Amino acid sequence: MTKVTQRAAVYQAVISVLSEANISFEDGQNAKSMMTKEHRAQVNTILAFGFTSGSIELKDTESNRTKLSDPSEMKEYVSGLQSNWLNKDTRLNGGVAHEIKNPGSRAGTGDSQLKALRTLLAISTDPVDKAELQGYIEARVAEIALEKPKATAKIDFSSLPAELQAKYSK
Repeated sequence: MTKVTQRAAVYQAVISVLSEANISFEDGQNAKSMMTKEHRAQVNTILAFGFTSGSIELKDTESNRTKLSDPSEMKEYVSGLQSNWLNKDTRLNGGVAHEIKNPGSRAGTGDSQLKALRTLLAISTDPVDKAELQGYIEARVAEIALEKPKATAKIDFSSLPAELQAKYSK
């Protein structure tokens, strides 16, 4: 059996639900503005069925097996998945490139040292210890930020004075 990607599954489910509701939709329109609470619930049901039937791709991990077996986790997962692709898929979001709202908000989530420090901070009760741990966390986040190359800012060079355009637009 061929499995569809999660992106394709969300797209197909949204198109199907809107079509069933006699709502005219063409790729590139903003589907999010057309989705009612009932439509979103229908899409979630379609997605949940797709995961449980195995027709939608899902990596075989312990966490994902839990999602498949726990209805409340499945409901939360498919709801987030739908929101994600309604925002990111240009066929569904009005044709705009998705921009992350809080870039850097997940800084260091893959760093084991930072993860251990944050866990220790969460279980610590002594204010002095908490302050010390927070200092270590901030230092580690700064260290990680130095390791990453800086993202290039989007600059409209044509808006600069001529002498700065010549200097920086190379």
